[in-house]
Amino acid sequence: MPLALYALTAGAFGIGTTEFVIMGLLMQVATDLHVSIAAAGLLISGYALGVFAGAPLLTAATSRMPRKAVLVALMIIFTLGNLACAIAPDYTTLMIARVITSLAHGTFFGVGAVVATGLVAEDRKASAISIMFTGLTVATLLGVPAGAWLGLQFGWRATFWAVTAIGVIATMVIATLVPSDRGDAAPIAFREELKSIAQPQVLLGLLMTVLGFGGMFTVYTYIQPLLTQITGFADAAVSPILLVFGVGMIVGNLLGGRFADRRLQPALLGTLIALALVMGLMSFALHSRWAMVLFTGLLGAAAFATVSPLQLWVLQKAGAAQSLASSLNIGAFNLGNAMGAWLGGLVIAHGAGLSALTWIGALVPLSAFVVALWSITLERRQLRDAATPAALRAGECA
Repeated sequence: MPLALYALTAGAFGIGTTEFVIMGLLMQVATDLHVSIAAAGLLISGYALGVFAGAPLLTAATSRMPRKAVLVALMIIFTLGNLACAIAPDYTTLMIARVITSLAHGTFFGVGAVVATGLVAEDRKASAISIMFTGLTVATLLGVPAGAWLGLQFGWRATFWAVTAIGVIATMVIATLVPSDRGDAAPIAFREELKSIAQPQVLLGLLMTVLGFGGMFTVYTYIQPLLTQITGFADAAVSPILLVFGVGMIVGNLLGGRFADRRLQPALLGTLIALALVMGLMSFALHSRWAMVLFTGLLGAAAFATVSPLQLWVLQKAGAAQSLASSLNIGAFNLGNAMGAWLGGLVIAHGAGLSALTWIGALVPLSAFVVALWSITLERRQLRDAATPAALRAGECA
């Protein structure tokens, strides 16, 4: 794989760390800023909504800029946003800083995914996406547990100072290793891009992404209290268990890319139903320590196996609007993040309790599976309808 692809992976690692690290710090942030765990969970929702809103806006605003310049500028925004998080004096300021940081996220992954697929042959595109997203999974494997440990030992602000340093390093790596743009496609009018995005298959793909990751984040957002308050682990055990989740993410991400390169539709359906099954079965493992460690790893694998199939599906359906579609799909991942955090908080706040999160979360990717079936059926019907007139004409000529 080209060296530039691994530079994109470095940027993905930095951004992934800041997105997920807050999940290992919820209880510390809630205590220090005098808010509830559910309110602290909204810091995840605020970040995700910022990604969702920022992705199309920044992608449109930067569509005529060289892609390398866009990626470097976004990493600078990311770094400054994390610096603001580290010095935030109260909950409101921290929320604002998180939203500012999030604005870079969607466009970075969206533009980066397009760059990644342009660096490889046609039959390696999903694998290229999965390699870039390996930075996100390694962030969860290393960044999130390390951040949780830093927060436990030195306070949650130390974690954001560390992430700021990661941002500086990632910016330098991208500026050094990603080559200057050569032969980027000429930008198309934003109105034409919107027409491409408005196609039913693209919209259904975005909906699959929202629902698929919405279910995962219904559970993962509250993984710290689940492990400590339901399963009975000590606080110090959370970081090592998050390492297991991260290993699962890496394995699932790479497998999902390979499956999608071979047969996209079966990979899409199979990964979504696997995610629903893992969360459904996790409901029976909540009071067993070894089973929860196992299912935490399986949750990471099943969730990130869906990434490449979902991203490639939207890219293939978007035609010439790939940059915007890719960024919107990253926004959709994070809208699912926000929806899941909100849904989980709603379940907790209304008395169902932490133990209800897993089976409720399983219903969400199950609905994504139904949407995927609908989308595939619609596509097959359209192909059949398009082929029928040609066949009839051939028969008449005979």
